[in-house]
Amino acid sequence: MAGHSKFKNIQYRKGAQDKKRAKQFAKIGREIQIAVKIGGTDPESNPRLRLAINNARSVNMPKDNVDRAINKNNSDTTDYTEVRYEGYGPFGTAFIVEALTDNKNRTASEIRSIFSKNGGNLGETGSVSFNFDKVGEIQTKGNMDDSTLEQLLDCGLDDYISEDGMTYIYCKFEDLASLEKAMREKNMEIESASIIWKPNMTVNIEKEDELNRLIKLNEDLEDNDDVQNCFSNLDFDSSLLDSSNA
Repeated sequence: MAGHSKFKNIQYRKGAQDKKRAKQFAKIGREIQIAVKIGGTDPESNPRLRLAINNARSVNMPKDNVDRAINKNNSDTTDYTEVRYEGYGPFGTAFIVEALTDNKNRTASEIRSIFSKNGGNLGETGSVSFNFDKVGEIQTKGNMDDSTLEQLLDCGLDDYISEDGMTYIYCKFEDLASLEKAMREKNMEIESASIIWKPNMTVNIEKEDELNRLIKLNEDLEDNDDVQNCFSNLDFDSSLLDSSNA
């Protein structure tokens, strides 16, 4: 079984999360706006909104910020479009980038430039997505016992990975909202729940300088204001990241 994308833990490990908290809040706020636009303001009947609000709580986004994002559709006429970009990083890696934009030409140009400046290139839609599976992912702290995992099988769990003190639970992306709700009803503590592009084959990086180049590409993509999520099929030993921060 291929591992999950490790990029999601890099910023935490590097201590960069506080520096980018405002941008993170802005991106979650935009996701809340889109969820409201599509499914309304009631989290119970709008699974996408419920997931967005729960993820806002997981990063300690203030309630006032969440409420403003929910109500912003009444005053904000900006028309956001969901766009997916696929590209190639250096060393044979593949990237999927999800964005919300009010100007697709601008965003495409910026994403293309980021890839080019970091030794990669933007591909056509479908050029790398075969390296990934679109699934639901729920992150929880610690390991789960067999009894708990058996209960979750009846709620939609398909697979899981325990690594670095975390358990990553996977399901069909259509089942994410119902599995997340079932876990909360069982009083299970959830760190985050989201639809991701999980690599089904990975590229193992063994050199520190190569890892740092790929981290730079990922960070530049995520720093773009329009980018909501970035996924890669990169894999590496965690000790390599530790040595690069030493």
